Amino acid sequence: MPAYVISEVEMRDPGGFEAYRALAAKTIAQYGGRYLVRGGKAELAEGNLPPKAVVIVEFPSMARLKEWYASPEYAEALKLRQTALERRLLFVEGVPEA
Repeated sequence: MPAYVISEVEMRDPGGFEAYRALAAKTIAQYGGRYLVRGGKAELAEGNLPPKAVVIVEFPSMARLKEWYASPEYAEALKLRQTALERRLLFVEGVPEA
């Protein structure tokens, strides 16, 4: 069953953000993930929070997603993330395929 990383992102440091994006993308691909949404135009339809950049990544399973997140490869990107961006991060299980 697929699993998803959903991020709501606010950039703090443009240079660090670009370095984080490049490294994160490489590790996501290495662990079988693929971007479904990567910061495209977002419109708030309900609620009261202003829309930020939204990123959605699909992994083949929750186990593989967690393996990626805990990986030494992604740890390098997480070091950059601390100063490059602020985010809210969710891991969500998808629906089983019929």
